[in-house]
Amino acid sequence: MKCKYATPILIALTLGASEAALAYVGPGAGLSLLGALWGLLLAIGAALGFVILWPIRRARRRAKARRDAQTMADTADNEPGQPGGDESPSQRSL
Repeated sequence: MKCKYATPILIALTLGASEAALAYVGPGAGLSLLGALWGLLLAIGAALGFVILWPIRRARRRAKARRDAQTMADTADNEPGQPGGDESPSQRSL
């Protein structure tokens, strides 16, 4: 018969029998590690933010272009002879 507690007991005995490493990590190494970790986390966060926000920005720009095109079309229809009435949104600088 196999004991179902053999693995946890073996792990506990192995970890309990280990001794301290007696190693010293100075403040410079610790700060370097923390700085690298924060940089990595911020880079991942910025990348995710750009990926998530890109479609939203694109949709807002398209909606603004449509509004501007509609406004220009309405202006051209209501006031004949005004300059800029025949200009498309792609020809104007944003």
